[in-house]
Amino acid sequence: MLTTRRDFGRLGALGFLSVGGVQTGFSQPAKAGPHTPVRLSANENPYGPSPLALDAMRDAMKLAWRYPDEAADALVESIARLHSVSTDQVILGDGSSEILKLAAAAYLGGSRKLAMADPTFEAIGFYARAAGAETVKVPLDSAYAHDLSKMVAANAGLIYICNPNNPTASITPKQRLRAFLDALPQTTMVLMDEAYHHYAESADYESTVPLVAIRPNLIVSRTFSKIYGMAGLRCGYAIAQRDVIRKLQQQAAWDSTNVIALAAARASLADPRQVTEGRRRNSETKRDLVGSLNKLGYEVIPSEANFIMIEMRRDVKPVITTLRDRGVQVGRLFPALPQHLRVTIGKPEQMQQFLEAFRAVA
Repeated sequence: MLTTRRDFGRLGALGFLSVGGVQTGFSQPAKAGPHTPVRLSANENPYGPSPLALDAMRDAMKLAWRYPDEAADALVESIARLHSVSTDQVILGDGSSEILKLAAAAYLGGSRKLAMADPTFEAIGFYARAAGAETVKVPLDSAYAHDLSKMVAANAGLIYICNPNNPTASITPKQRLRAFLDALPQTTMVLMDEAYHHYAESADYESTVPLVAIRPNLIVSRTFSKIYGMAGLRCGYAIAQRDVIRKLQQQAAWDSTNVIALAAARASLADPRQVTEGRRRNSETKRDLVGSLNKLGYEVIPSEANFIMIEMRRDVKPVITTLRDRGVQVGRLFPALPQHLRVTIGKPEQMQQFLEAFRAVA
């Protein structure tokens, strides 16, 4: 069974580093050059964590012998303050992927089905299968938004909405989401995955975190993997009403987040430049990339995230393979969109390497 991003699509070979005779599996990133492989496959932030987060990680290493309870409590307090909720409305996860797993375990199984878009982030579908639940996949509409009316019609116990959506980088407009939540029976849970929230700039987008106060059936997940540049550390969280948080906690492992990630996450929240600079860099580089692709005659789904989806007008699998052979790793095939290529927004020099390879194979 596929359970990891590595299973979803091989990301290419990584260098190895020996520490005390033990192979760690990772090397320091090589400086960009004409023959340096470019990794644009996993929607990572190429600029990495905040300087404050890096300092916090170094300090936290001294506490590696301690269990993470105090550090977890401190992060929960920071998150609660950020969202103007109480601490018992917050749950932490080993990345927001763990939040998805907890929701599936708590609210699926038996007659309770999962409704999810197609395509979207696949993880919760595998968690639903582990819970013994049926999954109903609902194609995105013609504007690449979630088809909310068909998702409601699935009569599911849990509806998963990734907004902005991965892999399309598209959004489902705020007014439609509000109407959807208004009309939904409170017995149907909604998990709103806002992993790419910080990159969204459209006036038609809004976070649903404030709606938790009046929606007992709403869970909103966030991650530190994207704009906070902490994908390798694994830290995420969810906001929901108290009874929902308690039910999720019943499924959670003890101490699933480590002191290094917790310290880095808390420091990240204290550095507003990490978000503003990350959004600015992403927006500028994405605008230049889309402009170059348009000049080459290629259309791109309007993106509100740190990646784009290019309409290739042909089978994308050979394109993925050829780009990889030219040293550029891009997103995996998404069967629902077999002619679309997902590309992460990297640094400007990385996108230039991508464009050089793309021109040769397009």
